[in-house]
Amino acid sequence: MEQQSYHVEKRMDASHHGLLMLDFLRKEMKISRRTLSAIKYKGGHLLIDGEDRTVRHVLKEGEVLTIIFPPETPSDFLVANSMPLEIVYEDDCLLVINKSAGIPVIPSHQYPSGTLANGLLAHFQKENLASTVHIINRLDRNTSGLMLVAKHRFSHERFFKMQKQKEIHRRYLAFIHGILEESEGTIDAPIGRKVGSAIEREVDWLSGRRSITHFKVLQRYHDRTLVAVRLQTGRTHQIRVHFASIGHPLLGDDLYGGPMNKISRQALHSFELVFVHPFTGQPFHLHASCPEDMALLADEPINPEKI
Repeated sequence: MEQQSYHVEKRMDASHHGLLMLDFLRKEMKISRRTLSAIKYKGGHLLIDGEDRTVRHVLKEGEVLTIIFPPETPSDFLVANSMPLEIVYEDDCLLVINKSAGIPVIPSHQYPSGTLANGLLAHFQKENLASTVHIINRLDRNTSGLMLVAKHRFSHERFFKMQKQKEIHRRYLAFIHGILEESEGTIDAPIGRKVGSAIEREVDWLSGRRSITHFKVLQRYHDRTLVAVRLQTGRTHQIRVHFASIGHPLLGDDLYGGPMNKISRQALHSFELVFVHPFTGQPFHLHASCPEDMALLADEPINPEKI
């Protein structure tokens, strides 16, 4: 069976009568020139009542515009690997996944297959969708929690703009080593690559990029603190580097000095994701319960919806 490309149908009302299709696509649908070019040259179609038209077509009330986006071809390096996926929400534009710890997000030399992207591609193929994988927010291999995935280029384009405009909000739960005295606060310290390492980052006051992490203490224990974290910027390893820089590395984070006796991976979980659907306007406020290995670090159950 031939895979299906994503398409959108819109019936023109009186307010659209007399508009150039180009103006409608750019202003009403917010389709970029790059995407319009892809539709024109890479196998997409613009149909009016089922007939091909160009962007110079003058719209009339009652006409049905169908936008067929070109099929997307995954990279040769991305192969489909079936795997169980905990899907929190899905429609024809997006997916929200609750990722388990220990799963890399995209293939690399170290993890050429078995990544979340491989599993998502298999899921798309099962849905007969001619698309590749568009990850909106990545998580480290050993970080668990909510991830937003676009199911096609047009959706990815919208989410990319939303991300730049700080319209997608995430919060994390983290267990950090030691007792953090402040009830809440902000770590504002630039982060850059650590000299001599391809993986590690560090606070770099000379050439690092500005990085801002907000935190709130939820509970203090005799040797650790549970914090809720909100990122204002999204640098690689930001939460891990920032808390290590103030003497409170995440439990289980051996890369940045966290104790390994209580949990076998960094105790970090993306528990909250808030955004507005880029096409329907529906608000989403999603939560993911704390995974078992982190829940064992708490004296009582953690309810993400009450944080």
